[in-house]
Amino acid sequence: MPTPPALRRCALVVLVVLALAACSPAPRHQATAPTSGGATAGADVDPALAPFYEQELEWAACGAHQCAEATVPLDWSQPEGETITVALRRVPSTSGDPVGSLLLNPGGPGHSGIDYLPAFQQMVSAKVRAAYDLVAFDPRGVQASSPVTCVEPAELDAMTAWVPDFSTDAGIAEAVERNAEFGRACLERTGPLLGHVDTASAARDMDVLRAALGDDALSYLGYSYGTDLGATYAALFPERVGRLVLDGAMDPTLDSGEVAAGQAAGFENALRAYVADCQAASGCPLRGDVDDGMAQIGALFDRIRANPLRTQTDRELTVSLAFAGVATPLYAQQSWPALTQALTAAFAGDGSPLLQLADQYYGRQPDGTYVSNQNEAFTAILCLDDRAPAEPEAMRAEAAEIAAVAPTVGQFFSYGGAGCAQWPVPEVGALDSYAAEGAAPILVVGTTNDPATPYAWSQALAEQLSSAVLLTYEGEGHTAYGRGSSCVQETVDAYLLTGAVPEEGARC
Repeated sequence: MPTPPALRRCALVVLVVLALAACSPAPRHQATAPTSGGATAGADVDPALAPFYEQELEWAACGAHQCAEATVPLDWSQPEGETITVALRRVPSTSGDPVGSLLLNPGGPGHSGIDYLPAFQQMVSAKVRAAYDLVAFDPRGVQASSPVTCVEPAELDAMTAWVPDFSTDAGIAEAVERNAEFGRACLERTGPLLGHVDTASAARDMDVLRAALGDDALSYLGYSYGTDLGATYAALFPERVGRLVLDGAMDPTLDSGEVAAGQAAGFENALRAYVADCQAASGCPLRGDVDDGMAQIGALFDRIRANPLRTQTDRELTVSLAFAGVATPLYAQQSWPALTQALTAAFAGDGSPLLQLADQYYGRQPDGTYVSNQNEAFTAILCLDDRAPAEPEAMRAEAAEIAAVAPTVGQFFSYGGAGCAQWPVPEVGALDSYAAEGAAPILVVGTTNDPATPYAWSQALAEQLSSAVLLTYEGEGHTAYGRGSSCVQETVDAYLLTGAVPEEGARC
């Protein structure tokens, strides 16, 4: 797995939530109503693509759900060439009379929508479950959809625990080469697919899914990186936008360095909020004021860097794993007590709880296997979408800027350019514009102290999408819908059910 920043994945973490105060922003205007049962390729679709758009999905029972696979081109510029499959899993509407399908994505890049479907069933309201078939999918390259494959679990263990040395040019060169070796392994085991798992290709797949599901317009709920997918879809197919909810938004126009700086500041702020909360309660291992507590966490990182902590396994807790363990509970305020317990143990010399949190982040199971290919797909997708400068001086300058806004955690978001510097397939890059002119109203949801996707990114995406309206949730944690706020729940539900979007400036 490439050089840190490891936390640049923006994945949704599903955790238990508590109810918050309600509010009811007034509706402003309506989004396109979803329709189902007869979507076709359309006159504007290349005839070479018609077989993909007109395919009929064959649904089969798979446990409590229904499963199917759609066929899409490996390379969208060569539709008559090799094909791949995209896996879908469906929960039919509880009413038996759906208005259409609600396509779902939990984030990542690299997280499996199929695996998250049971969580989606809990997060989406009963009214929405009655109105829509819930359809989760794995984007191309992810888990059940022609997956990217790179290394064995033991090798992934070594890479997630690895602590690179960026203090010298030789250390940077070693990091670049180690990541290049990882990339070569991905290409050897994945083949040509490695060059076609970019976000734009995945968004084009989504339009085929829309048509195969029988919907004339796409209804979609995307969290975190899923907002990048949704915004890209809107930009490519504005006339087919139905009701799109983009929660915990990314700003697709930012380069890798800007993303790293934004996330570093986001996690620094979230950690400060945690420290203040911890110190106000009994049993907190952090003494003094917030600055003192942050300094104690920084000193802990320094000690672990020099001397990894023992754990109740045969693995040590390195500083790379320690940061992943600290960052994981910051995704949801309800998980802060777990961080308190883990820090208490770490200060006493036991790294086991932080290691367990890091394993949760990476999807590592107790038997040493990983629940999915999320780590490999994450790297492959990001290295296609954008590559940061890899010159040592440029990375040092960027690291200094990040340290200025995130003195405690900035070290873990720096030198990201080493990760994709020698990725073995060409960069695809982002779109030229995300205006999506002509699209129906799109709802962007942003949380004011979101660590993984800072609130400023939601503001930026709402500005870029010509028809977007921003709903602000004043709170902690990553994403908002389905996480306990009745205000957010009611506002998003109204949009999905009736097309009503809130007034400009609506806040919960």
